[in-house]
Amino acid sequence: MSDESEGSAFGEGYVIPIAGLLSFMFALMAGLTAQRALSGDPTDVAVTVGFAVVAVLALRIRMKAVAARTSDDERAGEE
Repeated sequence: MSDESEGSAFGEGYVIPIAGLLSFMFALMAGLTAQRALSGDPTDVAVTVGFAVVAVLALRIRMKAVAARTSDDERAGEE
């Protein structure tokens, strides 16, 4: 007895909050390391910029998941 729903292994309900939390966490870490980056070595700037880039990427993943979920809801409403 198999489920032939062709869905993903991950529930759609988990992607949006987890990506949001990851984005917040990395943005917070970027903010916490900003003071040290501005007054320290150039390598400290790389750490802060890296955290900021990962935060933006997680936010983009969250926005794509929200858009996909919205389009799926619209398709389900049309049927």
